[in-house]
Amino acid sequence: MSTLEIRDVDLHYGAAIALRRVSLTAETGAITCLLGRNGVGKTSLLRAVTGVHAVSSGKIMWDGQDITRLPTYDRAKRGIAYVPQGRDVFPLLTVRENLETGFAVLPRGRRRLPDDIFDLFPILKTMLGRRGGDLSGGQQQQLAIARSLVTRPKLLVLDEPTEGIQPSIIKDIGRVIDQLAARGDMAILLVEQYFEFARNLASAYVVMQRGEVVLSGRQSEMDEATVRTYLTV
Repeated sequence: MSTLEIRDVDLHYGAAIALRRVSLTAETGAITCLLGRNGVGKTSLLRAVTGVHAVSSGKIMWDGQDITRLPTYDRAKRGIAYVPQGRDVFPLLTVRENLETGFAVLPRGRRRLPDDIFDLFPILKTMLGRRGGDLSGGQQQQLAIARSLVTRPKLLVLDEPTEGIQPSIIKDIGRVIDQLAARGDMAILLVEQYFEFARNLASAYVVMQRGEVVLSGRQSEMDEATVRTYLTV
């Protein structure tokens, strides 16, 4: 079973410290939700996991291997996929072309679009020839998640997938995340601000404040009132 282990990670932006001795575990078949207000370090932690920003100290272990100093491309080849905040869809590429950018980390023999992507996001099958920039925000979010799934990830990292999305699409995205976890072949690390969305999905949760982990545990152990105190402005 593949497991992400983050051990005592510090991360700086210049002289400013964004993460202080952060530790957490995300296991295959589970959804680990990272909660907290804006600016507490959630996105910085995802950037550390995916190699977008180097950590100052600590270790990041994936599938029993130390990946702390590996570049982003090598992490992607090891099965780590990232859906960033803001989606980063290529606006001038078609939906099909956006999906095919996921081929970059795959060997030639596996460069095809999996059928299950269109089972999860049937709307995309009808839009393969449309440009990414012509899609609605919710459709772009579905495309961004689908693009990450083209790489056949073992770890799916999602940064606020519900941001700016209409309620009906939020439900669809929640359903897809739940189905992916139920398959039992990937770990999911999800950053979310909406407590209700996270509570309904989480197997485990981690709450951050000022760059540090202040609460963590299984979803069944979550004290809703206490968690909410770290989410309200």
